[in-house]
Amino acid sequence: MTYRPLPLSFERLAPEEQERRLREFATRMAGRRTVRMFSSEPVPRTLVEDAIRVAGTAPSGANLQPWHFVLIEDAGVKRRIREAAEAEERENYDHRFPPEWLRILEALGTDSVKAYLEIAPYVIAVFKIEYGVARQADGTETKLKHYYVNESVGLAAGFLLAALHLAGLATLTHTPSPMGFLNEILNMPRNRKPVMLIPVGYPAPGATVPDITRKPLEEILTRV
Repeated sequence: MTYRPLPLSFERLAPEEQERRLREFATRMAGRRTVRMFSSEPVPRTLVEDAIRVAGTAPSGANLQPWHFVLIEDAGVKRRIREAAEAEERENYDHRFPPEWLRILEALGTDSVKAYLEIAPYVIAVFKIEYGVARQADGTETKLKHYYVNESVGLAAGFLLAALHLAGLATLTHTPSPMGFLNEILNMPRNRKPVMLIPVGYPAPGATVPDITRKPLEEILTRV
């Protein structure tokens, strides 16, 4: 492909506006919490689709955009996903997880029961596209290498969580392992690998969250 430059569209902000916008964003994001108690109250689908549209603006290796999102609303499909995820999680909690990991999870109040996968009005399945597929005239397929797939999908997921939070919606990132059942249930091709499930909705009345803190700036920042 030939490089075709376009003029950059960029708004240079006054310093006070930069501070105001960043302060407002930081304040709102500081209130973001992972929610495990969801209401079944309906959520406008357009809100979730707009948030996924935001996720699609994330940077990606060579602009290959190696992500795919499945927006799940069907109750029967959500039930199948919950059943499969809980089967894997029971195996994890009972046999796979080492004791030190179980001790860490204990402080978060998690277990193998994942009712939110069925209660939340939407569940977003995030897939990474490990490689592209070019179909030839004779019907054969050629694999096209994708670059920085995990990094790209991680960035898109971060954009998605931020957008959903700013829209006033609660989320959770769930990563049952292994997740191959999602390809079967959602009829995804082999080059798409599941990364996470994100229930989306409103918190249940009286919902609680773990008493945890975030690391201060001085602990996560090194100035050179």
